[in-house]
Amino acid sequence: MLDSALELLRLQSAGEVSAVEIAQKALDAIEASQPRHHSFTFVDREGALRVAKSVDQRRAAGEDLGPLAGVPVAVKDVLCTQDMPTTCSSEMLRDFRPPYDATVVERLRRADAVIVGKTNMDEFAMGASTETSAFGITRNPWDTDRTPGGSSGGAAAAVAAGTVPLSLGTDTGGSIRQPSAFCGVTGLKPTYGRVSRYGLVAFASSLDQVGPIAWSADECALLLYTIAGFEPRDSTSLDQPVPDYAAATKSKDLRGLKIGLLRESLDAEGISHSVRAAVRDAIKVLADLGAEIIDVELPHREYWVPTYYVIAPSEASSNLSRYDGAHYGHRASEGVTDLLSMYCRSRAEGFGDEVKRRIMVGTYALSEGYADEYYNKALKVRRLIRGDYDAAFSQVDLLLGPVTPTPAFKLGEKVDDPIQMYLCDLFTVGANLAGVPAISLPGGFDEQGLPVGIQLQGPPLEEGRLLFVASAFQSATDHHTRRPTP
Repeated sequence: MLDSALELLRLQSAGEVSAVEIAQKALDAIEASQPRHHSFTFVDREGALRVAKSVDQRRAAGEDLGPLAGVPVAVKDVLCTQDMPTTCSSEMLRDFRPPYDATVVERLRRADAVIVGKTNMDEFAMGASTETSAFGITRNPWDTDRTPGGSSGGAAAAVAAGTVPLSLGTDTGGSIRQPSAFCGVTGLKPTYGRVSRYGLVAFASSLDQVGPIAWSADECALLLYTIAGFEPRDSTSLDQPVPDYAAATKSKDLRGLKIGLLRESLDAEGISHSVRAAVRDAIKVLADLGAEIIDVELPHREYWVPTYYVIAPSEASSNLSRYDGAHYGHRASEGVTDLLSMYCRSRAEGFGDEVKRRIMVGTYALSEGYADEYYNKALKVRRLIRGDYDAAFSQVDLLLGPVTPTPAFKLGEKVDDPIQMYLCDLFTVGANLAGVPAISLPGGFDEQGLPVGIQLQGPPLEEGRLLFVASAFQSATDHHTRRPTP
């Protein structure tokens, strides 16, 4: 029952189940799953049951309810929640309780969703495996010896483990799409500015974006419609109308649509046979549905990762400079002799190794004498990358390619090799640098039964087109209906 928000809404409307019963089932599933998968950093049992009870009472009284009434939703622990801790899976914010809700959390509450808790993540969203969390690793429900991906690993694993039908993740360089691919679920990174970042603890402000994770594109459409829209408190929020994304998923006829195949990605070094096979199978499915497949090149693709790993750490260095132990966050108590030593020890104790590494890289790239050589040059290359996308979308409606070079890798396999970990973002960071929307879809399984994802990317503000094609693809395949063995 917990793998479909649409079915939960139908069952409640028919009077076959109550919101309290659904919430209790979700909370029991989380409790059973937590020792095995560790998807959550905080579970709000009391608050979830209170909201569910209110939904039942209002339904009985004949009141109007929101579009997610009684549906359990998990929220990544980088989004501010007034009634729950927001830790970013870091010692620095272990005890932080924000005085306000993020915009997306406010909108979930207005939609009468039942927020069951906060999901585990890489510390400050920096990582690709959820192994940098200060509160322990998250395990992939398909194989608990493997990573669920990152940084939204907990959000994707919570859905894959069958504890909630919907979750919110964030995507700075692929952190919704990569864990969705590893966990066999559907995850969408919206256009930059389509969903407000107000109340999102910043990693890289020009790249971060909040988005939905669910089993299917239809359910992602439901959640995206709920959280999207203009936010006057967010200077990067786009003042554009929000389309009816659910309506966009009704048609399954792709005739007249041109989809650009990023064939160079299939020849990239290190890409596995199963990933190539999934993309080639997707080509056939989409062509059978009526789409025209055209080879497309993005000329500056080889610069995606180096450009990202200059810009993102630079912005992280700036954003994380506020955590000094003076205003909020962890404050060191031992070995402190003056203000400077307090700053240094607080940051040394509060941040993990990966966060420190990225702060140091970013600080170096922004330092006097090097900013022009690294950061400013990266910004120029970023503009060329956006130009590649603009040129591609003048020829085709969407782009098709892989999400990750391989299926989920084993825990511990890359944790001591940052370069190999960073290359997990090989196919995803381009969409963040260009600010365009992209979706990860279950595309098949490898010989070990691990999920393999495929990726569609679209022009700015064309989430509806992405969801339309994704839903059509899922109507012709059953990959998204497969579930891991309990």
